[in-house]
Amino acid sequence: MNLLFVILGLLLLILGGNWLLKSAVGFSLRLNIPKIVIGMTVVSFATSAPELIISIKSALEGHADIAFGNVIGSNIANLGLVLAITILISTISVEKSFYKTDWPVMMISSLLLYGFIVFDGVLQRYEGIILFSFLIVFLIYLLKFQKNAVVDEKPEDDEELPLYKIVLFFTIGAVALWGGSELLIDGAIGMANYFNISERIIGVTIVSIGTSIPELAASIIAVLKKEKAISLGNLIGSNVFNILAVLGLTSIITPIAITDHGLLSNDIFWMLGISLLVLPLVFAPVKMKLCWKEGLILIILYLLFMYKMFF
Repeated sequence: MNLLFVILGLLLLILGGNWLLKSAVGFSLRLNIPKIVIGMTVVSFATSAPELIISIKSALEGHADIAFGNVIGSNIANLGLVLAITILISTISVEKSFYKTDWPVMMISSLLLYGFIVFDGVLQRYEGIILFSFLIVFLIYLLKFQKNAVVDEKPEDDEELPLYKIVLFFTIGAVALWGGSELLIDGAIGMANYFNISERIIGVTIVSIGTSIPELAASIIAVLKKEKAISLGNLIGSNVFNILAVLGLTSIITPIAITDHGLLSNDIFWMLGISLLVLPLVFAPVKMKLCWKEGLILIILYLLFMYKMFF
């Protein structure tokens, strides 16, 4: 039964990613908003919904390590796994606004989270309010000033949809992502509990990979359809949203007190390190491009991280 949940969950997540992409492209065309902004708002909100649901549910039920580990693991997976696979499939060209705006906001969010939890191991309600407030400021800035951070290869292929279709695709895509994640995580946790794995490891590995599958599905579909602005924006945006929205809102509802200190002594440093690494990878070996060589580095690091979690 758990295996069936995993398979059905994966299917729903792939379909949901495709529907969400159609909606995002439709929004960007109708509103004349750069696709990177759509990727970092509409798509990121929908693909971060599984993390939000899981983290709030886990924290309220007294499983803070799953709530926190889910976000840390998802952020590592988004860059070490999803971005790696995306650029192994196709090279992404990056423009200046990526390192002037998007990457710095991701790093500031990550360092802010680290500063809040490193001393007492608790993400308090007022700290959650600060995180979520920073998200609101960032979104206002994005919508007013952000320009394309990635070159869109085939803008002539874009399809302008009527409003009812945009809303329909967004709704069924978001519901499919949510339902698929629920099924996948229920199956994965059921399988993990059978092998008596700790909540921290479940959160950082199995649950985080499960909740990163929407990002993976949306990004691969985006790249295959040459919508790379949405692909890159979705990944950077999802990491920002995971910290500022998911942990921010969760800790506003109920403070998150970490019990397994491996999250603070090991896992969060992996998140900070991989996030930091993305910037130099944009400049070397080929300036302002992410290609298969960088993808190989990222995926090797991710496999090393997973190995260290279990052995």
